[in-house]
Amino acid sequence: MKPDALARTDPSDPSDPSDHWTLARRTARMTPSVIRDILKLTENPEIISLAGGLPSPRTFPVSAFAAASATVLAHDGPAALQYAASEGFAPLRQTIADFLPWDVDPDQLIITTGSQQALDLIAKVLIDPGSRVLVETPTYLGALQAFTPMEPSVLALASDDEGVRIDELAAKMGTGADKARLLYVLPNFQNPTGRTMSEARRAALVQAAAERRLPLVEDNPYGDLWFDTPPPAPLSARNPEGCAYVGSLSKVLAPGLRLGYIVAPKAIYPKLLQAKQAADLHTPGYNQRLAAEVLKNGFLERHVPAIRALYKQQCYAMLDALDKEMQGLDVQWNRPGGGMFLWLRLPEGMDATDLLPRAVARNVAFVPGAAFHAGNADPRTLRLSFVTATQEQIATGIAALAAAIRDCQAAG
Repeated sequence: MKPDALARTDPSDPSDPSDHWTLARRTARMTPSVIRDILKLTENPEIISLAGGLPSPRTFPVSAFAAASATVLAHDGPAALQYAASEGFAPLRQTIADFLPWDVDPDQLIITTGSQQALDLIAKVLIDPGSRVLVETPTYLGALQAFTPMEPSVLALASDDEGVRIDELAAKMGTGADKARLLYVLPNFQNPTGRTMSEARRAALVQAAAERRLPLVEDNPYGDLWFDTPPPAPLSARNPEGCAYVGSLSKVLAPGLRLGYIVAPKAIYPKLLQAKQAADLHTPGYNQRLAAEVLKNGFLERHVPAIRALYKQQCYAMLDALDKEMQGLDVQWNRPGGGMFLWLRLPEGMDATDLLPRAVARNVAFVPGAAFHAGNADPRTLRLSFVTATQEQIATGIAALAAAIRDCQAAG
């Protein structure tokens, strides 16, 4: 061993770099994304990934972006490459406000660097250490990642096929200083389950939250991806000042732009804007101008139906494969009416985390459901994505998954 290496083993040695850094307490609650870790497995081209929540690249309007880029740089190049307003590019904010299914003032909008940043800003503004935060069961993993560094007490509300159970809200929202700061929900084609909150449940939830003065954070990245019937009106349309609405252009345009947004009640808009300024000053102005150029003249009204049609075909291909391959296995799954995911439950006694290596050995990957739970997880659940694989890959992947399940059963 070299002398300098021996010297670094002395903890009193000032040259030891491990003594230079004291991590903040909140970093202990920062966790890696299970999905991102699983996606590393799928770098092997032989692996069929039914894991990631990535939109299909076949939906990206590359030629429209090429034309928009030339237009933006030719007519607005210096401004597009300059610093910009923290709340976002005004024409883009107007376009998004016009596209939303209720009357939204563009001055309520903040453009964020993806909807993940929107969740992070909301967490910074609304959550203190020990604050009670309510979520669905299961819930979006990325929201848990955004909330937990703020050191809240996260409580999972029991949910059924229609969404959050209202009796659970009443039982767990707390009172006084311990009253919940917010309830986070994904009403449309939820990630991870693909379920959609019913009209009746939405009305009951908005009423119950308003009566208790409980803020709602409504996350809706998938609401435009319906197959046959659009979902009911947003929660935010029913009580705009009681809800913060989080949206994204990632699923209907392109995720690489990293463009999301918050429709914020007046009571919290200024602080969200200050948090945005502290985080990154503003979302890239060039990306915003590019999106605004692509979106003008009703582009989404023409583009999104093609995404819906593709995802519907993909979803039905997966449902057909499940019907065929899972016979006799006591496996359960739902039939979503839109979005990108479906939710599967394994036979009694099985664990999706234990199943994953067997599935990968058969060249198929999924996401175990335990990662999406804030409380006690159901180890039998897993999430499947049907949008990026081809229909042939879906058929092969589901057959491989069924074989892996049989392997587990045979192994006892």
